[in-house]
Amino acid sequence: MSKKDARKKSVNAREAEDAQPAQERGSGGEVRQSATGAQPVLTTKDGMPLHDNQNTLRIAPRGASELSDHVYLDKITHFDRERIPERVVHARGSAAHGYFELTESLAQYTTARILTEVGARTPVFARLSTVVGPAGSADTVRDVRGFAVKFYTEEGNWDLVGNNLPVFFIQDAIKFPDLVHAAKREPDRGFPSASSAHDTFWDFLSLTPEAMHMVMWIMSDRTLPRSLAMMEGFGVHTFRLIDARGEATFVKYHWRPTLGTQSLIFDEATKLAGADPDYHRRELRESIEAGLYPEWELGVQLLSAAEAEALLFDVLDPTKLIPEEIVPLQVIGRMVLDRNPDNFFAEVEQAAFCPSRIVPGMDYSDDPLLQGRVQSYTDTQVYRLGGANFQQLPINRPRGAVHHYQRDGAHQSAVPRGRVAYEPNSLAPDGPRASSTAGQRVAATPPAAGQRGRARSATFADHYSQARLFYASQTAVEQVHLAGALVFELAKVETPAIRERMVGHLRVIDETLAQTVADGLGLDPLPPAAVPAVPPLDLPPTPTLSILARAVPTLRARCIGVLIADGTDAKALDGLLSAIEAEGARAKVIAPSIYGAHVAGGPNRQGELRTADLHLAGAPSVLFDAVALVLAPLAAAALARQAAALDFVRDAFAHLKAIGASEGATALLDAAGIERDEFVVTLGKPAAFLECAKSRLWAREPVLRPLT
Repeated sequence: MSKKDARKKSVNAREAEDAQPAQERGSGGEVRQSATGAQPVLTTKDGMPLHDNQNTLRIAPRGASELSDHVYLDKITHFDRERIPERVVHARGSAAHGYFELTESLAQYTTARILTEVGARTPVFARLSTVVGPAGSADTVRDVRGFAVKFYTEEGNWDLVGNNLPVFFIQDAIKFPDLVHAAKREPDRGFPSASSAHDTFWDFLSLTPEAMHMVMWIMSDRTLPRSLAMMEGFGVHTFRLIDARGEATFVKYHWRPTLGTQSLIFDEATKLAGADPDYHRRELRESIEAGLYPEWELGVQLLSAAEAEALLFDVLDPTKLIPEEIVPLQVIGRMVLDRNPDNFFAEVEQAAFCPSRIVPGMDYSDDPLLQGRVQSYTDTQVYRLGGANFQQLPINRPRGAVHHYQRDGAHQSAVPRGRVAYEPNSLAPDGPRASSTAGQRVAATPPAAGQRGRARSATFADHYSQARLFYASQTAVEQVHLAGALVFELAKVETPAIRERMVGHLRVIDETLAQTVADGLGLDPLPPAAVPAVPPLDLPPTPTLSILARAVPTLRARCIGVLIADGTDAKALDGLLSAIEAEGARAKVIAPSIYGAHVAGGPNRQGELRTADLHLAGAPSVLFDAVALVLAPLAAAALARQAAALDFVRDAFAHLKAIGASEGATALLDAAGIERDEFVVTLGKPAAFLECAKSRLWAREPVLRPLT
């Protein structure tokens, strides 16, 4: 059986399972056969068989409904309570199951088995999300992305809860409610939704110098990921690993996608939000179904307390990163996501991630933002999921043994036995006890110097050096994008003083950047520069902070749109589709009719009908990484009179993508006003087109989309 057939069989089996009612499954999700072996009988939640699920119980056919209709009440009361509180942040998420495999042991630094047992595979569940927007917002908005992974280890669940950026806006958890309130919809008007381009957000940032490093990241292309499988992930905070002697080592976690880090162009992202708001979610699911499993390497940066003390910044400051040139990234494992959720609500929505979930051999650091998250996330899950027993939900349930004396509470599904619900006790001599060898150990830290009070460490005071570092590390193309993003965002701000304060901060980061943004806003003269608490340093650039400097051309897991119409050459089409598949990419066939097109050269003289994956009117080129026009002259001439076809080609060109065109497609290219450059390629040899399709032609951009 081929891999494709095996995947199809697996999908069919899962679809057959999904067709079974939930009442026919065991607690682990397995399907139970009905008593007769025939089609299961529909029942209430209590298991009572139903003979009519279409009509309420009424006094007469035209009479009033009876309040005693318990079948209706069973159904409607459940429906009325189907929704649970939406996450305040990270409300819109996508997720998948998979595994983590350790490739290099950290036994020198930790006793955690997940980080010491090479070759062992640990089940994981990863949830990737936007931060600001509600659950119904679009996938491709400019936003930070959450990157949360739940490891179901034998020693308990470990939740590594971070973002796709390595730093954060604020240094102390007490400011988090203010940050989120500023970023969310303005309370008097209820908009904008899923957007940071408004007064309250930039007002808060302009009065928060510690956020300037994060401002550079959120205005960069990092907040417009091409796909969820093409974005990095970071633990953000500095954590600790604890070895067998109880000694601690600082650690930072970094997920690096094997497909490389890729981003969208802003215009492309905004059009995608309209064309397919579920673009990232859909692609993640389709990639896994196609066997193109997303994969990340897990890297760590390790340093001792003495090495941390020697740095120019404080490792406990979440607005700072450690350049890889100073502390190299050590790859220790890989994560593969290979199974889609069976039920979105039960798994993705009810998944509860908490930074407090660690395993023996791990510990937190004294990062004040992390300290606040450890408490806040657990409290949030108790509220959202209706009680303290949210860990008993299947998606949150630990895979290893669980023994404790906590009892009762809402949604208690376990059935603890015995009379003892406390510890220490003598009435349950065989009951669970704490272990000095297997239990959680914490790092021994020296007493903090200074007087107790609400004060920020002086080592947290440098707010601009790493913002400078990030901007200086970008390529010229990325710097233009960053400046353009700032112009777009600040132009949406209605209050002049907020715009001026932000440009004042930019002057401290880079004078040329500030002038470019001011010119884009029409701001003249330049406002005074902000006054830093600590004079910023000019740190050497690091290429690891740039996407384009480290880009690896590849087509793996990319998607190419292939436009066909009546008369398309069947041999040329088949050759192109085979070449795309050989590159590990996916192809979507698009036609003017959803039923497809009659191709020439097939076994049927009148034209073999080839089905289409998508209809041209509903498949703009923003959905694809490159496009191919496999058209006969008459079809191209007809399409040249259709707006959807013209936009298909124009947008692909404007978004710097490769365009492969058969000789017959000339009329459509000419009608769209497409200038021939090295990324407009004849399809006589598909290899040349596919080589261009691995990247974008950035040389087009200055002419097509100048900043000012």
